[in-house]
Order: sequence, then C-alpha cells, then structure tokens
Amino acid sequence: MKRILSVVFAGLVAASAHGATQEAEIKAVETYCKADVERLCKGVKFGGGALKSCLKTNEKELSVGCAEALKSLKEG
Repeated sequence: MKRILSVVFAGLVAASAHGATQEAEIKAVETYCKADVERLCKGVKFGGGALKSCLKTNEKELSVGCAEALKSLKEG
C-alpha cells in the first residue's frame, strides 16, 4: 500500500521537476495524507487522476497536515 501511495502522490506533482525540494514535498504529502486517503478515498482505484479527484472532492474534510502538504506541493 505504501508503494502504491508513493506512486500516486508522485503523480499529483506537475511534470516539471524541482529536485530535492519537490521530493521532500512529495514525502510530506505521503506522510500527512496517508490516513486521509485511507479514510476518505477507500476503494478508489489508483490511476487516471482518481486519487487527486477524491482528495479535491473531500478537500473540506482533509486533516490540517494533509491540506498544508498538498498546498505546499501545488505552490512548489
């Protein structure tokens, strides 16, 4: 499951690479959003932007840590 989440979270990032900073941001999203994904997106099939869509749909229910990590990733 952790490997799948890593791949999916990496897919949330824009195509351009920002090196170590981006890697740290992805790791933060993975860490802070794992419980949110399991709670809010249980049963969502990975791929095709399904997880990203699920998180966006449930944006108001995200934990503070997950919301901050996603915001940081978008701004990066």
